[in-house]
Amino acid sequence: MEVVVRALFNHKGQKPPSDFRSDEDIVYRLEQFLNSIGPGPILLVLDDVWPESESFLEKFMFQIKDYKILVTSRSVFRRFGSTYELKPLNYEDSLTLFRSSAFLPHQSQDILDKNVVSKIVKGCKGFPLALKVVGSSLCREPEEIWKTRAMELSKVGAIFEYNDLLNSLQKSLDTLDNKVILKQCFIDLCSFPEDQRIPVNALVDMWMELYNLDEEAYAVAKLQELCNRNLVDLVVTGNVASGCYNQQFAMQHDLLRELAICQSDSESIERRKRLILEISANNVPAWWMEQKQPNISCRLLSISTDEKFSSSWCFIQAPEVEVLVLNVRSENYTLPEFIKKMEKLKVLIVENYGFFPTELNNFLLLGSVTNLKRIRLELVSIPPFAFTSVKLEILQKLTLYMCNISQAFSTSTILVSEALPNIMEINIEYSNDLIELPVEICRLTKLKKLSIINCHNLVALPKEIGKLVNLEVLRLGSCIELLELPNTIGGLCNLSVLDISECLEIERLPEEIGELQNLRQLLMMGCSSNCELPQSIMNLEHLKEVVCDEETAILWKPILLVCKNLRIKVQKEEVNLNWLYNHRFLTDFCSENVVVLPLFLIPL
Repeated sequence: MEVVVRALFNHKGQKPPSDFRSDEDIVYRLEQFLNSIGPGPILLVLDDVWPESESFLEKFMFQIKDYKILVTSRSVFRRFGSTYELKPLNYEDSLTLFRSSAFLPHQSQDILDKNVVSKIVKGCKGFPLALKVVGSSLCREPEEIWKTRAMELSKVGAIFEYNDLLNSLQKSLDTLDNKVILKQCFIDLCSFPEDQRIPVNALVDMWMELYNLDEEAYAVAKLQELCNRNLVDLVVTGNVASGCYNQQFAMQHDLLRELAICQSDSESIERRKRLILEISANNVPAWWMEQKQPNISCRLLSISTDEKFSSSWCFIQAPEVEVLVLNVRSENYTLPEFIKKMEKLKVLIVENYGFFPTELNNFLLLGSVTNLKRIRLELVSIPPFAFTSVKLEILQKLTLYMCNISQAFSTSTILVSEALPNIMEINIEYSNDLIELPVEICRLTKLKKLSIINCHNLVALPKEIGKLVNLEVLRLGSCIELLELPNTIGGLCNLSVLDISECLEIERLPEEIGELQNLRQLLMMGCSSNCELPQSIMNLEHLKEVVCDEETAILWKPILLVCKNLRIKVQKEEVNLNWLYNHRFLTDFCSENVVVLPLFLIPL
C-alpha cells in the first residue's frame, strides 16, 4: 500500500511523505491526496489484480465525487460493482488473428486443408495468445505438422481452463526441442519479474556467457526469433542505432512466463539448469534453512526480493552459477556473502524495480569473484570509490543504468586503471549526478566502447579523453547540456562510430575531428540546425555514413560534392510511446486525473 501511495505522489509531481505511522495513516494520506488533485473526475485503473486482493481493493474505496476505480483481473470481484467479462474472440476474428501469425504476408493460404486450419483455430477457443503462439509455431511447417497439431488440440479439448491453455502453449513450445539454445533462451526470460520490461542488453550479457556466443548480434537474433514465434514481445522506445540495444526491451505475457517457470521447475532442485527464487519479506524457501542443503548445480540463479526484505541472507552453496540475477525493491540492499563462493560467476545483474535508487552495500566482496566479466546495475546508488577500492581484473563490460555514480570512479586505494585493467566497454545511462565524465575513466586504455547516454546534466568531457587510443565507439546521445567536444578528440585514432544525437548545446564540431581517420559512422539526429562543420571534415576519407535529420542534412550537402562515397541517411522523427512500458512512469491517458497503476508491482 505504501508503494502505491508513493507512486501516486510521484506521478503528480508531489513529494511523497517521508514516513507512514501505520496502514491507517497510509489510507488517510491517500484519501487526502485524491481530494487534493481535483476538481474533476478521477479514474484509478488497477491493472492485473490478483484473486486474493479483495481486502486490498477496499482501501481504495472513498466517497469522493466523480472518483471511479476500474479493476482488471482474471478473477471476478462481485462485491465491487458491475463486472464486464471479456469474451473470447469469435471464429472469424480468431481465424484472422491466426492467419496473421501462421502465414507470411504473400503466402498462399489455399495450399492447406481448410478443415485442418479450422480444427486448429477452434481448438484455440478464441484465446488471442494461443492463436498467435500456435500460429507462429506452424509458420512454414509441412502439412503433416499442421495435421498433428490439429489432432493434439482436439484431444486437449476446450482451452477455457488455465491449465488447458498452458497445455496448448506447451505444444507450441515443444517445436523448439530441436533448437536447444533457443528454448533455453525462452526459459531464461522467467529470471525477471512478471509484467516487467526486460532490458535487451541484460539478456545479451546473460546469453553471451551462458551459450558461448561470439557476437552480441547472435544473442539479439535469438530474441528476434522468439519474437517471431510470438513467445515474447520486443519493445523499442526510441531510435535504434546499429549495434546499440539500450532502447530495446523484451516483454513477456504472464502465461508464457508461467510456462517458462513450469519448464524450469520440471526437474528437482539439484538438477535444474536455472533456479528461480522469489522471496516475500524474509520468508526464504524451507530447503534454504536446512542444515544440509540440496546440491545446487544451476548455471543461472535468479533471486527476487520485495521492499520488506532486510538483506539478512542465509548461506547458499551454488558453485556452478555463471549468471546471478538479483531483482530488488528495497531502499537498502546488501550483496550476499555467498557470492564469494561462486567461483564460476561471469555475469552479475542487479535490477531495481522500486521507484527510488537502492543503496547498494557490500560492494567490495566482488573482488573475491575471479571470473566476473560483466556487471549490470539498474537504479542503484553506487558507493563512493566503489571501482577504485576493489580489483575486478577480469571485468570486460560495465553497465550503469539510472544509477547514482557520484564518486564511484574517484581514486581511492588503487587507480581505476589497476582496478579495471581489462575493461573494454562502459555504458552509463540516465545518471542525473554525472556533471563531468570522471577523468579516471580516460586512463582505461583498453576501452573500446564508451556510451554516455541520456545523462542530462553532463556538461563536459575531460581533455584526457584523447588518451583512449583503442576506443572504437563513442556514444553521447541525448546529453542535452553537453557544450562541446574537446579538441583532444583527434587522439581517438581508432574511433569508428561517433554518436552526438540530441546533443542540443553543441554548436560547433572541433577542427580536430578531421583527425579521426578511422571514423565510419557519425550520428547527429536532433542536433542543432546551426551546428557548424569545420573545414577539416573533408579529411574524413573513410566516413561512409552520416545519420541525421532533414535540417542537419542540409549542412552536409556541400561536403557530398567532395566526399563521393559518403551517404547521408535522413532519420525521420517518429512519435513513440513505447517508453510507457517502463513501470517507473505512471502514465496519463486522456486527462491529468486518469492514473493507470500496474498493481502487479505491489506485494500483497
